[in-house]
Amino acid sequence: MQSPVSSFPADFTWGVATAAPQIEGAAFADGKGESIWDRFARIPGKVHGGDTLDVACEHYTRFREDFALMRELGIKNYRLSLAWPRIFPNGDGALNQAGLDFYHRLFDAMAENGITPWVTMFHWDLPQSLEDRGGWASRVTVDAFATYADTIVKAFAGKVKHWITLNEIRCFTLLAYGFGGKAPGRKLSAAELNQTYHHALLCHGHGVRAVRQFGGAGAQVGLTDNSDICFPVSETEADIAAAKAWYAQRNEHLLGAIYGGGYSDAYLKRCGADAPKVQAGDFDLISAPTDFLGLNLYTGTFVRAGANGQPEELTLPPAYPKADSPWLHLAPQVMYWGTRLAQETYGVKAIYITENGCGYNDEPVVNGEVLDLHRREYLRNHLRELERAIRDGVRVRGYFVWSFMDNYEWEDGYERRFGIVHVDFTTQKRTPKLSARYYSQVIRENRIV
Repeated sequence: MQSPVSSFPADFTWGVATAAPQIEGAAFADGKGESIWDRFARIPGKVHGGDTLDVACEHYTRFREDFALMRELGIKNYRLSLAWPRIFPNGDGALNQAGLDFYHRLFDAMAENGITPWVTMFHWDLPQSLEDRGGWASRVTVDAFATYADTIVKAFAGKVKHWITLNEIRCFTLLAYGFGGKAPGRKLSAAELNQTYHHALLCHGHGVRAVRQFGGAGAQVGLTDNSDICFPVSETEADIAAAKAWYAQRNEHLLGAIYGGGYSDAYLKRCGADAPKVQAGDFDLISAPTDFLGLNLYTGTFVRAGANGQPEELTLPPAYPKADSPWLHLAPQVMYWGTRLAQETYGVKAIYITENGCGYNDEPVVNGEVLDLHRREYLRNHLRELERAIRDGVRVRGYFVWSFMDNYEWEDGYERRFGIVHVDFTTQKRTPKLSARYYSQVIRENRIV
């Protein structure tokens, strides 16, 4: 019996994603300033193998080669980020025209290859100068970001129509200023940490404002969030209700604040004296309407209805399958519940999966091939759950694989490979993996193959 065809909407957007600090290299070339990751990577013990961003994938000089490869694979949408310290070396103050010129060349080369840019304004590489003045704990960063957002939208409005304000607020606040595992490696008090969330939300608001003011006709803007995602143990009324309650509470300080127009009373009560300080007009910025929500979906938490009526999180057994990233437990249903819960909780008009992928360490090139069947299986299973969500009425408009190519994976350095294209970091040779060929066919046929 022939299995039914799993197709996607005719106008579905397929793409790949990367981030500037992870692939560009040229960390101090042509006037670029130091970022917090440039500094953090040089602290012994902070990054696997002492790896730095200095060279990365040499995309700064090899971008034309990379775009030609995207074209060969049939990739027509590319989510990238701009390096803030390449444009404003100190975060604010003097503008580095060479940085703007580089991205003009980049966008021109994309156009020549028929590739549409989806541009993230900020993907973790805060200028070190701003960190020295307080970083995300200070409203100095908010003011600097407002100027940065205005500058880049004005500069590239003729070439960019799809904007993403920030990437994964939790990672550059909670993980970086709370747990200290990511740059700049600080451990703040609860009150200070809550303030970093608020300042990030304000920067998101300024990004939206900049696109509305200077983006030109047809420009769209949204946030990319790595929401806390759960899935009901059983798809029963009780467990689904528990999952909805868990999701709403875990995301109320970010998505709840944006879509709710302010912090909920329940959140403020839980914060108590540690609640973020809000100034007049803050939520006029933060809650300004967006065109879409970007979701980076990788894994999640199993939840069921507890005996007391409250959501109960279940602990994963030691043998539960995961990628080489210890946090990345394999749960394809994150695609279904991550999108469905966002739509049902916040009434989101359009959702894009701005990242989804898996990281493994040992992926050698053998006879010109990388047989990453584990990644192919990961992608296929996740796309099945995404197709189910769309079939059930969730307004998912596009999907971007993380990542186009192996790159600098933050504190894991060059050990952890997320790419569908293999990079030999000694020779910089690019080799499309089996997963790249598979994904290329998915794009070409607009269905799960």
